[in-house]
Amino acid sequence: MRTRFCDMFGIEHPITLGGMQWVGRAELVAAAAESGVLGFLSALTQPSPEDLVKEIARCREMTDRPFGVNLTILPSINPPPYEEYRQAIVESGVPVVETAGANPAEHVPVFHEGGVRVLHKCTSVRHAVKAQRVGVDAVSIDGFECAGHPGEDDIPGLVLIPAAANAIDVPMIASGGFGDARGLLAALALGADGINMGTRFLCTSEAPVHERIKEQMVRASELDTELIFRPLRNTARVARNAVSRDVVRILDSGGAFEDVRELVSGARGSQVYETGDPDHGIWSAGLVLGLINDVPTVAELVDRIITEAHSILDERLNVLAN
Repeated sequence: MRTRFCDMFGIEHPITLGGMQWVGRAELVAAAAESGVLGFLSALTQPSPEDLVKEIARCREMTDRPFGVNLTILPSINPPPYEEYRQAIVESGVPVVETAGANPAEHVPVFHEGGVRVLHKCTSVRHAVKAQRVGVDAVSIDGFECAGHPGEDDIPGLVLIPAAANAIDVPMIASGGFGDARGLLAALALGADGINMGTRFLCTSEAPVHERIKEQMVRASELDTELIFRPLRNTARVARNAVSRDVVRILDSGGAFEDVRELVSGARGSQVYETGDPDHGIWSAGLVLGLINDVPTVAELVDRIITEAHSILDERLNVLAN
């Protein structure tokens, strides 16, 4: 089940493990690479560019297959040294970077000069078109179902994926709501060249997440996420818990970001994964929670998706075609 995305990035299956803050570490990314998909370390999970270099080296000790690094660039009062992280990625010889957040225009030439391909995450057709115009090698299009920031257009994948496929020529990965073989085949039918999964990979045995959080994800349904920051036009989809409900209540009552800053701090959210307390802070989760029923290894999950995809093609779709 190879696509042009597989050929471009040297992977076996048209699946990516997108960069996840606090979670995109060597153990999980190496497991993804070994299973034949493209995983991304999270650059900003590492405290410094020097630590990122060490994490890349650590991942290389675990796998000789391709993997990448996610670099998310967002407005910040005290921004991290993005240029130093970028240089660390280039000098480490990573073959692909997943950019997200800001327009990647200023970064694409630097990465290309260093031999690094660029996969840019977008939440709208217009952003995908612009990313292609500035020279990215591929795009990841995030539908409204996704965890994290789905943009402000509220367009689900069923419409967004084919609309983007009609507008761009570079390879495209579909993101948001994917977790099984049915989603993979649907994305391919809609015009994507593969799928990106975050929340589904979060609930695997190699993910550096407390077992109580994984157990909660298995119990959860598609109704157990929350959209926060809507009044601020910076919407984020997170797991529904006591903190997310407080954030929504405060902002819907006219509160400002300063009134929820402590509740949504990254340091507090990262503790959720370490302590196993799902109500300690904000943590990202997509609507695909409704499709998660177990905690497999990464290899088991990928093998299941590919095997079941072939079964659907051979059995269900052939029957319908006949």
